Amino acid sequence: MSDRVMAVFDADPFYAERFADFVNQKKYVPFHVMAFTTLEKLIIFGGAHEIEILMVHASVPQEEIAKVSAVQVVLLTDGEPACVEKPYKSIYKYQAADSIMREVMECCCAGAEESGSTMISGTSRIIGVYSPVNRCLKTSFSLTMGQLLSRDLKVLYMNFEDCSGLGRLIGEEHKGGLSDLFYYYSQEKYNWVRLGSLVYTWGELDYVPPVRYPEDLNQITAEDVADLVSRIARESAYEFIILDLGQFGKKAVEVLEVCDEIYMPVQEDCISAAKVEEFEEYLSACGHESVKARIQKIKLPYHSSFGRRDSYLEQLLWGELGDYTRQLLRKQP
Repeated sequence: MSDRVMAVFDADPFYAERFADFVNQKKYVPFHVMAFTTLEKLIIFGGAHEIEILMVHASVPQEEIAKVSAVQVVLLTDGEPACVEKPYKSIYKYQAADSIMREVMECCCAGAEESGSTMISGTSRIIGVYSPVNRCLKTSFSLTMGQLLSRDLKVLYMNFEDCSGLGRLIGEEHKGGLSDLFYYYSQEKYNWVRLGSLVYTWGELDYVPPVRYPEDLNQITAEDVADLVSRIARESAYEFIILDLGQFGKKAVEVLEVCDEIYMPVQEDCISAAKVEEFEEYLSACGHESVKARIQKIKLPYHSSFGRRDSYLEQLLWGELGDYTRQLLRKQP
């Protein structure tokens, strides 16, 4: 990732430096961001190094921008639209840095497709969380694990429920997400830049927002989901990918095949036990014994009382479920 350079030049040197410091801490950004305080230093650097993306204030004359060797240029504006004769995408600079980066990554999508660019980083460890039992704390457990792992590691959380409620719990309005990722994949337009344009961050945990409409889950097969997840694991910088598998039903088996670890929250009542037994029989009948062998059944502790909904996710870490998940992670190799 460090070989890919994004250069930032702004009239306010503190803006460029703060932006670079912030973005360089983000896990989903496949660039090393460098801040420049003078145009002369930027031009000299561009003459000796390839700059993949140049973010420069719109007040810089076009002829000066042309002196910088950069694959793509994005203009930073103070609110007024950039001059129409400048053939560059413009972005409002006074917004959240995460929002700026999603816009920048979206701008770069076409260039990445034309160059066939990929970012091979290794292989992520894929954790699948699935259960045929409802109301078993599956999502609470997935998010608790994601929060704990992301303190020290690069983690991506993906929720495949038809109505997850995640945006309301986190308090974020999402402009894109899993529905868009499915579309890009189906059109053979998926790449790491597309992924980066759809990643949001909550605390230290990166996530792709769930589908926009429940019907979107029917627009892609389980085999394609498995292939998409495998590509993300191969081509991204994430060390862990957590799959919160919702209403996939028995179709989840194809996705579970690509998981390194599988957690299945269960309940003790007879109906829940019957559902788990039926799922296991299905695995055996369909030749998925390897999936069955990797399943780790867990009985999650129900947390006691919680306060406001908007702080529910943070409270998970300090209750019984947080303690249980910490102990579970300590047992992992």
